Amino acid sequence: IDVEKGGAVGNENLYLRLTALSSKGRKSIVIKVIPAISAIVLLILLLACLVWFRKFKGKHDKKGRLKRLMMGDLRISDGLGEETHEFPFISFEEIVDATNNFSMYNLLGEGGFGKVYKGLLHGNKEVAVKRLSRGSRQGVIEFRNEVVVIAKLQHKNLVRLLCYCVQGDEKLLIYEYLPNKSLDIFLFNSEKKPMLHWPARFNILKGVARGLLYLHQDSRLMIIHRDLKTSNILLDGDMNPKISDFGMARIFGGDEQQANTNRVVGTYGYMSPEYAMEGLFSVKSDVYSFGVLLLETAWSLWREGLAKDLVDPSVSESCSDEEVLCCIHVGLLCVQDDPDARPPMSAILTTLESRSTPLATPDKPLYFSRRNKVAKRADYSQDSVDTETLTVVEGR
Repeated sequence: IDVEKGGAVGNENLYLRLTALSSKGRKSIVIKVIPAISAIVLLILLLACLVWFRKFKGKHDKKGRLKRLMMGDLRISDGLGEETHEFPFISFEEIVDATNNFSMYNLLGEGGFGKVYKGLLHGNKEVAVKRLSRGSRQGVIEFRNEVVVIAKLQHKNLVRLLCYCVQGDEKLLIYEYLPNKSLDIFLFNSEKKPMLHWPARFNILKGVARGLLYLHQDSRLMIIHRDLKTSNILLDGDMNPKISDFGMARIFGGDEQQANTNRVVGTYGYMSPEYAMEGLFSVKSDVYSFGVLLLETAWSLWREGLAKDLVDPSVSESCSDEEVLCCIHVGLLCVQDDPDARPPMSAILTTLESRSTPLATPDKPLYFSRRNKVAKRADYSQDSVDTETLTVVEGR
């Protein structure tokens, strides 16, 4: 039966035997097979992309977990506002490359926290890399504190933090590089001391005062440094000072004016008596430390009218008598035993810059290893003593 011309006969079933596929049939099968193969190839590509993405995302998440683990929840608990802050992060490999694998040739100095190296970041930017040792007295809280404070408080007399790194036990802070290092290197080095002539010293004192005034009054919140000393005053190429090392700093919010702690930290020679012996600290604690920067124990010379004998011989010819006596007077006011008798940083800065403000007569500084805390308990609601530390206050 010619089915192309005829068709089915009645209601009978029609059985067909087909010959080999025609070219039209083959084309139809190919058209059906190609999409199936394409779908399989596309699926394989998608699976490969998914594997690559998960691997890349794993590395990114690991980096993010390290940041979150170290930095924690840096929101309202740190007093910097409720918004989330993004902090500059750098890989450990980049730091290794910048410091030539922490070469001793690049070592700038070291202390209880660890070592500081000079680095060349991205081949052209000089930086100072602070690498905390595993046994450092500056732990995770202090590290986090320093990143939060410096990253969000910008002032020309505060050292600038560029980025930080956390990898395993490694904790690193990367600062701007300051070629003249710290103030103590000049003050306590017989060869370098003559380089620090009086105008430079007076400019450094005023710069530190501006930085403290910003922390205490002009920043978003009140910041108390708690470890102000000559080794934490860094100097740039023009001998301009920058306050550094905010690991011990405390942020005050709202109407808070002072705090109490069981853990007294810092350097005893620069600590105020109420902080060293009772754990009480406030902005006046920093004022006391600033007073120590201005002078060492000088009461007897002041009382005898021989205050100028305090002047370092290396600057005696270049100094101004008026400026010297002003600094000594302000310094003695700053190191008074009673925190309320110490002037605020605003009055100190005004006095140093204009020397026209009348100054009160300073009281005798504390020369005893114990304070009469009974009289103070009426003023303070809490009293805390660091039982693990024995402090003897002596003239420096």
